[in-house]
Amino acid sequence: MSTKQIPSAIRRLPRRRAGLVAGALALGLAGAMSLQTVVPGQFALADPVRVETEAPQNFAPVVSAVKPAVVSVRVRTDETPRMMSSRDGGIPGFEDLPQDHPLQRFFRRFGGEPFGGEQRREQQPRRHGMSQGSGFFITGDGYLVTNEHVVANGKTFTVITDDGNEYEAKLIGADKRTDLALLKVDSAGQTFTYVEFAPEAPQVGEWVVAVGNPFGLGGSVTAGIVSARGRDIGAGPYDDFIQIDAPVNRGNSGGPAFNVKGQVIGVNAAIFSPSGGNVGIAFAIPASTASTIVKDLQKDGTVVRGWLGVQIQPVSKDIAESVGLKDAKGAIVADAQGDSPARKAGIRSGDTILSVDGQSVDGPRDLARMIAAYPPETEVTLNVWRDGREQDVKVILGRLQDDGPATAAVQPTGKDTAFVDSLGMELAAASAMGAGERGVVITDVPADSPAAEKGLQRGDVILEVAGQPVSNPGEVAGAALAASENGRKSVLLRVERNNASRFVAVPVDQNRG
Repeated sequence: MSTKQIPSAIRRLPRRRAGLVAGALALGLAGAMSLQTVVPGQFALADPVRVETEAPQNFAPVVSAVKPAVVSVRVRTDETPRMMSSRDGGIPGFEDLPQDHPLQRFFRRFGGEPFGGEQRREQQPRRHGMSQGSGFFITGDGYLVTNEHVVANGKTFTVITDDGNEYEAKLIGADKRTDLALLKVDSAGQTFTYVEFAPEAPQVGEWVVAVGNPFGLGGSVTAGIVSARGRDIGAGPYDDFIQIDAPVNRGNSGGPAFNVKGQVIGVNAAIFSPSGGNVGIAFAIPASTASTIVKDLQKDGTVVRGWLGVQIQPVSKDIAESVGLKDAKGAIVADAQGDSPARKAGIRSGDTILSVDGQSVDGPRDLARMIAAYPPETEVTLNVWRDGREQDVKVILGRLQDDGPATAAVQPTGKDTAFVDSLGMELAAASAMGAGERGVVITDVPADSPAAEKGLQRGDVILEVAGQPVSNPGEVAGAALAASENGRKSVLLRVERNNASRFVAVPVDQNRG
């Protein structure tokens, strides 16, 4: 068979057999003709990813420079040792964390029984109620940073330096919301080695070195990389943790995480671990947060934050569509609290805050951090989306106080109800349920309904539908129908639960009654 006949012979065979025959013929003709692999042009022109970088560094120069600035912090408390278990809230590696500390919510949130199930483990003995952590000097005259949960309930504080010397320290101030604290050693003319906060945030994948006092073994060094940034672990409204995989264990709390320049990129604060030991997931408070808080603590012994006085939530795609926003960004106001700066300035439920003094707001955490960064009595300009257009509102901020207790949810009785087909839920006027004069109580939500899919449940109180107050099921149904007739795929409900309100965009079923 000639080479000119090969293609026609192959075409007469099924595709799979044709490939095999072609391969065999090519091998048989290898001595008579040369073959060349042809690569399509678009692949031949594409450049592969190529990274020019140095090999992993020797961390010895960094460690030798920064290690003298890192200390062990020994705290004497009035607490006495007790048996700990996962059921009573004991967290291996964080036995000294107060039960009301925000980080407790993080462990419970991911927990169930992650810390040993039913097994009870005895807490390590603490002589005279002693606990230990880590810290680091930020000034030559003896100011040092650690975690608030390390010094919580402390009566006396002892700092042990890398060379073994011990110094008594006093607590300058602590901030529970960010889990940071500032201590001061009476230097008596002595100058301490200190480190500085990094001016720029680290990149994911960047080398990180953690130095601290794990399990009481002072001066321990571990290394890893930055695994992620902007982590929200449920510790508080200002969560913006750096996740690192450098091994961090009990006693590392309050210690620094360094970059290869010897600058502090974060303050080690928490770990996520089924056993209490390192599994490669640790969280550090960013240097940008720590440096700001520490300055306030050094100046006043406390942190004073601006207060707007609103309950806010993210803007989902459904919510954005229901209010006419192009992008799902900003923070929508579920409620403006009574006698708050927001209420006085005219901010109302349904407003979506898009920016503060021209700085774009991506979501609730952004807004919370921005407002907290202003001192009280500062006037700020909020750009809000209201009634289908943007407008500016000037607000004079107040001073943020501690959160108050939440009240119990309304418990409906199930009488005087009506079913709203378009939303798929049973409703009753709040006044008929003995639940006050405002709103409509949800008395039943079928599991397969649009409302159930959005997280609504029995006992929730609908205060507004599409921005209009409602007081009976008929008004809810009418507002939902109007939204549907206006071309909306969903209708925006303002719903109250546990004395806190939020917005929920519920799809409107146009095929129902």
